[in-house]
Amino acid sequence: MRSLAVDVIKQAFIHTPGEKLHKKLYVAICSCILEGSLRPAARMPPTRDLANELVLSRNTVLRVYEQLQAEGYISTRTSSGTFVTESVLDNLTTHVTKTVQTTQPDAPATLSDRGLELLGNASASPAQWGAFIPGVPDVNSFPHRIFKKIYDRIARSPDPQYLTYDADGGLELLKSALSDYLRTARGVKCSTDQILITEGIHQALDLVTRTLCNPGDHAWIEEPGYWGIKNILHINAVNMTACDVDDQGLVPEPAPAVRPKLIFVTPSHQYPLGSVMSLPRRQLLLSQAREFKSWIVEDDYDSEFRFSGQPIPSLQGLEENSPVIYIGTFSKTLYPALRLGYVVLPKPLAAPLKKVHNELYRGGHQIVQAALAEFIREGYYAAHIRKMRQLYSKRRSLLVELIKQYLGEAYLGYFNSNAGLHLIIQFPLEADDIGISRLANAEGILVRPLSRYYFNQQKMKGLLVGFASIQDSDMEASFIRLAEIIKQNV
Repeated sequence: MRSLAVDVIKQAFIHTPGEKLHKKLYVAICSCILEGSLRPAARMPPTRDLANELVLSRNTVLRVYEQLQAEGYISTRTSSGTFVTESVLDNLTTHVTKTVQTTQPDAPATLSDRGLELLGNASASPAQWGAFIPGVPDVNSFPHRIFKKIYDRIARSPDPQYLTYDADGGLELLKSALSDYLRTARGVKCSTDQILITEGIHQALDLVTRTLCNPGDHAWIEEPGYWGIKNILHINAVNMTACDVDDQGLVPEPAPAVRPKLIFVTPSHQYPLGSVMSLPRRQLLLSQAREFKSWIVEDDYDSEFRFSGQPIPSLQGLEENSPVIYIGTFSKTLYPALRLGYVVLPKPLAAPLKKVHNELYRGGHQIVQAALAEFIREGYYAAHIRKMRQLYSKRRSLLVELIKQYLGEAYLGYFNSNAGLHLIIQFPLEADDIGISRLANAEGILVRPLSRYYFNQQKMKGLLVGFASIQDSDMEASFIRLAEIIKQNV
């Protein structure tokens, strides 16, 4: 049945000036919402229907819907559709001002070449919570009351050092608690003066790259590998060689024409494929790093969430004084908005990198760091990880069964290991995983295309499907919708 909203939007679209169709449609829908033609909680027309009526490509409509959702004008409800946000008129003045400004001609902006390149390769999702988003933990299961109780007690009468600039690479209390935990749980060999607290993994990667590489230097990355590393290397003018990943991890080049300054690996749980680097491969990589005078940057991604067998020890702890920079984060074990990560630096790098970090970033959050130190010391951190390991194992098993039931076992990715926070649904090479992910995202199903993680042209196709942040009871209904999109487009 034809939606009244289609007619409302169509009339506004016809009378909206402008040549760029996506901007014209964006302004038309905004005006309908702000003027009351589309009331709060009103159902938006399906993207396919609106595209057909306005004679636009569906991708154009999807792009506008994604922008409107990111700005809070509309929202998607699981299994129900897309609606005008009920609170959209609460801040009418702000929205009206923004809409009026949008109709003005674009002011010219001059960005640097590396800034433009970074924008062209930006891959961060505008939505960070919802069904099947990869890499996001179950933030609702965090023991918020316990952590708040610790934080409030410290914040009532804080030590003055907690309220000023941090000049020592993080609070000593946290670094001490971390060194004990990493030594016990991950086999990391370090003292507290080797630990640097950062605001997450991106800051750590940027710090290491800026400090250790000159423009034109070379780095090895995994193929496929984390898009964030590629962007940081790009913006720092560091050249890349993408080394293939097999079931034993990164495959090093035996005699590279240009020796790498940095070698980026995720040996305990390769991201995104999930393979574990074998002991012979680890030993070979350490040997090459010493020969090349390179630094290995070990991202210990999802290492805590292994659901069978013994935890995989770190590459850093395999040898004394290894040429390994070990990077970790609390984003997956606790929650991303905490914005706390850490770097374990080889002794020769510890003092200079801490000084550079202080000069560039001016660390802080000392009260949060003090609370986290006590949270770790009192055993709450280890207990939380044990609890989440059991919960994620159950959700992973449920997702595996849904893939088998609604798609078939052939869709399970080759490298999928019994670990981590996501699975890969494997597609044939001719499939358009980027297009499929866009269709799914438009329906509120937040998956990521596997091909976007590749640097070279030869790419495997598929979807990264997260299982950590979706409740067991919601998983089947959301997966059925995803499976229908896949079967219609593969």
